[in-house]
Amino acid sequence: MNKFKTKLNPEKEDTESKSVQEIFITTKKNLGTIPNMYKNMGVSSGLLSTYIHGYTELRGSKIFKPHEMEVIFLTISKENACDYCLKAHSFIGRKMTSVPEDVIQAIHTRGSISDHKLNALHEFVVHYLNSKGWLRPEEVEKFTDAGFPEEAILEIILAISVKTISNYSNHIFDTEIDSMFKN
Repeated sequence: MNKFKTKLNPEKEDTESKSVQEIFITTKKNLGTIPNMYKNMGVSSGLLSTYIHGYTELRGSKIFKPHEMEVIFLTISKENACDYCLKAHSFIGRKMTSVPEDVIQAIHTRGSISDHKLNALHEFVVHYLNSKGWLRPEEVEKFTDAGFPEEAILEIILAISVKTISNYSNHIFDTEIDSMFKN
């Protein structure tokens, strides 16, 4: 397939947009750098601020543990074919949220995850994405039987929304993977 690549330039750190500038300052303070993805999304202040708000809410989830949230992000990124986010969330999974390496590899290869609960989460997210949000009662039952409350579905909707923002913007920018995510 011939893929569109935007001619838009990434937003610069000294942007005139106050909301983007605030995000860049906070991000640089927290990470020591501004990821290429943020610079690209910063072209649209609404896109970047919506992404940051949703992502921050998800990272503070009371429903999902950090490694479970990472499985969700990895699964969505794999299904949406976003190499940038797959690399970034694999890095975060390994270094920050303690996702077992076999789980990361299973998601990358579309294999089976040996941990029953994480496998149920992964399969639920794959189905939810591929069904365009239409769930059958037996799928929800399998998900809740694995130990997740029904409210978790709402957080998965938010995760799909947030990752769609980043995955799709990375597609049109063909975002260069930051050096910190390459290994």
